Amino acid sequence: MDLTVAAPPNGTRKPPLREQSWARIRELFALAPDATHLNTGTVGAMPREVLDTADRVTREWTGGLLDVYPPTLYPEHRATIAKAYGIDQDELVISHNATEGMARVIHGLDLRAGDEVLTTSHECYSVLSNFNLLRNRHGVVIRTITPPTGFDVRAEEVVALFEQSITPRTKVLAFAGITLFTGMMLPIRALCELAHRHGLTTVIDGALLAGMLDCDFRATGADFISCSGSKFQCGPLGTGLLYVRNKVHPEHNPLPLPEFWPIISTWYPMQGAPPPRTTTSVESCNIGDYLQSAGSASIARGAALARACELWDEIGRDRIERRVFELAEHARGRLAERFGTAAMYSPGSDPGLRSPLIAFHPFTDPRDAWNVKKVAEFVARLESEHRIWTRWTEFDVPGSPHQHYAARICTHIFNDHTEIDRAVDVMGRLAAAMS
Repeated sequence: MDLTVAAPPNGTRKPPLREQSWARIRELFALAPDATHLNTGTVGAMPREVLDTADRVTREWTGGLLDVYPPTLYPEHRATIAKAYGIDQDELVISHNATEGMARVIHGLDLRAGDEVLTTSHECYSVLSNFNLLRNRHGVVIRTITPPTGFDVRAEEVVALFEQSITPRTKVLAFAGITLFTGMMLPIRALCELAHRHGLTTVIDGALLAGMLDCDFRATGADFISCSGSKFQCGPLGTGLLYVRNKVHPEHNPLPLPEFWPIISTWYPMQGAPPPRTTTSVESCNIGDYLQSAGSASIARGAALARACELWDEIGRDRIERRVFELAEHARGRLAERFGTAAMYSPGSDPGLRSPLIAFHPFTDPRDAWNVKKVAEFVARLESEHRIWTRWTEFDVPGSPHQHYAARICTHIFNDHTEIDRAVDVMGRLAAAMS
């Protein structure tokens, strides 16, 4: 069903999604009416149309004796989605998730013993585990920095921390666009420009970027960005988007394309080698096809992800970004009122570092930030007693001998001010009772 053209009984046309209210857009989602979903940073909520697409496409090909291999290259879907993210079809792969995309990038890099990767201790576990595999298998040196935390962190601090950690052996700069633990949005463009000045390959875990930001991947200047399709993009579980820079646009990234091995590929030639990577704005081969072609895949999930992306285009990605961040500012203000800015692990003073993921310490005793059982109980009780879905996170804090644990909330377009206010009030009462 196309909500932009369907007409009501009186014959007047419904307004396009871009003109519809947020209350109407909330009705698109398959959400339980008694639940408050503040955990999109873990998984989003699918629109009903996306669910219907997955079911319809599954039924169309199941038992139909169709050749399932050509559709799994997703050529039309990739072209449509790529346009929304400022890139071309040959640079986009529909992956199984952000983790798979990051693994395929990490293990496709041309790294040797002694080469250094600079990353952070706030990366997703799956990212750090794959880098550790490189260390154990090939002798690659993995150097990690611990980003600062707190309400008053500034972007300049973050960039300076990376810059002072680069050595002559550094080959790769790898970081999360938004950290899942504290919700800091790293200064992506500034860090990519830092990498350009030092001739480094950039690898971004963008799990939380797709569907939240009106994002031009090419303009970031990154070489690789791996995103989730099931978080802010609200596609099915088991979907992701992988951007692989496949041409040189000097205004965005002046460096030559990095040597890259497209592992897990049935498209890579069985003899000989692909053409040399281009040095211009015209691709020499379709690296997206090389990576996309990996045997059979879920045609239904690919179609459903494409429909989720089309819905975002219809609502307006710029409009979505503004709404997500406006709700986040409301939530950040309410949390600061209730718990104080000293309780905030997420940046607040520097607007460039803010994101809709907000991590905070809910208890009066600062030492409870080291008590994983208490923080986990707080989050569990929010869900079991109040139907408020959040998450707890764990991360290193500079200068602290302890790992810290925090509660984390996350806003998206299916949230509203009323439920955020209610959730913060409940959190305040529960934290006071547990303190």
